[in-house]
Amino acid sequence: MSIGFACLVIGKLNTSLSHCRIKNATTSNLRMIACANLLALEAMIDYNIQQEISLFRISSDIIPFASHPEIKFAWQREFGECLKSIGSKIKRAGLRVSMHPGQYTVLNSPQEQVVEKAIADLRYHAAFLDALSAGQESKIILHVGGVYGDKTKASAAFIKNYKRLDPHIHRRLVIENDDNNYSVEDVLQISRATGIPVVFDNLHHLINPSLQDYSQYELIKLCGSTWKTDDGKPKIHYSQVKAGGSRGSHSDTIVVREFLDFYTGLPDKDIDIMLEVKDKNLSAIKSINAVHPDLPVRRLEEEWARYKYLVLSKSASMYNEIRNMLRNKHRVDTVHFYEMIDKARTLPENREAELNAVQHVWGYLDQDCSEAECKRFQKLLQQYTEGTTRVESLKRHLLKCAFNQNVQYLKNSYYFYI
Repeated sequence: MSIGFACLVIGKLNTSLSHCRIKNATTSNLRMIACANLLALEAMIDYNIQQEISLFRISSDIIPFASHPEIKFAWQREFGECLKSIGSKIKRAGLRVSMHPGQYTVLNSPQEQVVEKAIADLRYHAAFLDALSAGQESKIILHVGGVYGDKTKASAAFIKNYKRLDPHIHRRLVIENDDNNYSVEDVLQISRATGIPVVFDNLHHLINPSLQDYSQYELIKLCGSTWKTDDGKPKIHYSQVKAGGSRGSHSDTIVVREFLDFYTGLPDKDIDIMLEVKDKNLSAIKSINAVHPDLPVRRLEEEWARYKYLVLSKSASMYNEIRNMLRNKHRVDTVHFYEMIDKARTLPENREAELNAVQHVWGYLDQDCSEAECKRFQKLLQQYTEGTTRVESLKRHLLKCAFNQNVQYLKNSYYFYI
């Protein structure tokens, strides 16, 4: 079983994606943006490999406007070797990748123009995965679409338009239940008519339930039975409800004990779990560590190195408690470790704690800062103390100094990114 995350990496340098508006989508701009995004993608792949994360969803935005009918950009020819190289790295690492077109890729629309755009978008996604030489287990996840007043008719339209797709799309396409229109029961009916594998989404099922005589674990098994051997392990989407958020919104982070309850209940763990959560890789690493049967303490020490100043900026007592936990070099309660961090993350701003963390970080930098950097720090420190500027201004300055001095330890700290 693999646990993964989607599209973006928090707290890792050189992984941000670039975008442009269609009015600026000249060939030279598209070439420049695509090149930068492919470098960012490779950095994300490297990160996943280093962190031993073997499931990752690639953003659809790597090649901007790739399926736009009026923009002709030969990205496959221009970046073929780069994509092949990234794909080789993915294959060597055993990393399973996927893609997920957005809400405007609607295959069952009653408007032919929308369907044609959806088909073009699916061609792009399949072509991108093909350019990586990704195997059939690398999937394109799609929602069925709208109901348009008649779900039976709309489902039939999806099936009809699915048959128009190229075979290289067929071998990658999977469908998932959504939180409004198509329940697990609905997508299973479409699967029986087409042979398309089904991804079970736990939060969507909670909001839009069906087959209520089945437990969620039975439904996971039922959806998993739609996957053929060549499709790889069945995949599910797992997320938690955001406290106080809108209907269906994903939580900011995975509550580790709640995830463990779900994971422990799985009768068959021969599945892959894609987390859909705001803090992306942070929750993926947390969840992977939480289910590890005998996690080395060094893994939590590595995590602590990234979290420690964030925790210190919230509560010195929590900082000391976690630090004391890690003194046991044989075993640490992983769940309690992350619960303490998550609790600290939710605390409101405390000026005294923030100033304490700022001074600790500055202690790594002050000896090698220029006179101008020191003066800038002292000015921002005074302004924050007086309440005339925000702590983010101080943190931006500290991060800039860390970059200037190439202090990797600080550059990797979540203190600057969360």
